[in-house]
Amino acid sequence: MATILVVDDELGIRALLSEILADEGHTVELAENAAQARDYRQRRRPDLVLLDIWMPDVDGVTLLKEWAATSMLTMPVIMMSGHGTIDTAVEATKVGAMAFLEKPITLQKLLRAVEQGLAKPASRAGPHGSGPHAGLHANHHHHEGGLTVEAAMTGGSMPSGQPLMLGPQSEQLFDLDRPLREARDAFEKSYFEFHLAQENGSMTRVAEKTGLERTHLYRKLKQLGVDLSRNKRSSTV
Repeated sequence: MATILVVDDELGIRALLSEILADEGHTVELAENAAQARDYRQRRRPDLVLLDIWMPDVDGVTLLKEWAATSMLTMPVIMMSGHGTIDTAVEATKVGAMAFLEKPITLQKLLRAVEQGLAKPASRAGPHGSGPHAGLHANHHHHEGGLTVEAAMTGGSMPSGQPLMLGPQSEQLFDLDRPLREARDAFEKSYFEFHLAQENGSMTRVAEKTGLERTHLYRKLKQLGVDLSRNKRSSTV
């Protein structure tokens, strides 16, 4: 999987993004300010960067410009902010950012942006690339008919999603000649095994799909005796 650098001065944001991305199988590196991000980039090139705009020392757009000016913007960069404006989005795009996510960042938007960001060739990142990339949406909502941060960053609509990977058959036969609790447990086990296979073992996606909190989901799977090791995807360390 990919190595993703998360740059944000908020501990809670870093922890949350790290947990989600690690659960997706990625290696996550963390930086709490521009100085740490700059130091990391001088030593290594991540596959993708999630970069906060408003930071106490050097803001994200300034760091983005620095990387572009020193030919170090050779990876996709997704900007993040809780105070996004169209002007900021356009400026970041001109410098070389490929997407803008407004906080609080929804799980679906984050995973979609990361997935499509990693699918882009590295050579297209930077100010001399192809400009805004259609299909990467900012999590921003305005009244209908108004120009949005999303429109400024993407210039297009989200393409249709990729088909889900095939898992076990969705229709199975159950032995109903048994106590209700046993029959229910058998169904629930098959239900969760089906979704785990569909989502390649991603607990984050299964929790979202089934509408359960991750902690509750883990307890439920353990209670039902679901073998997580069989579906869990390997991650790079």
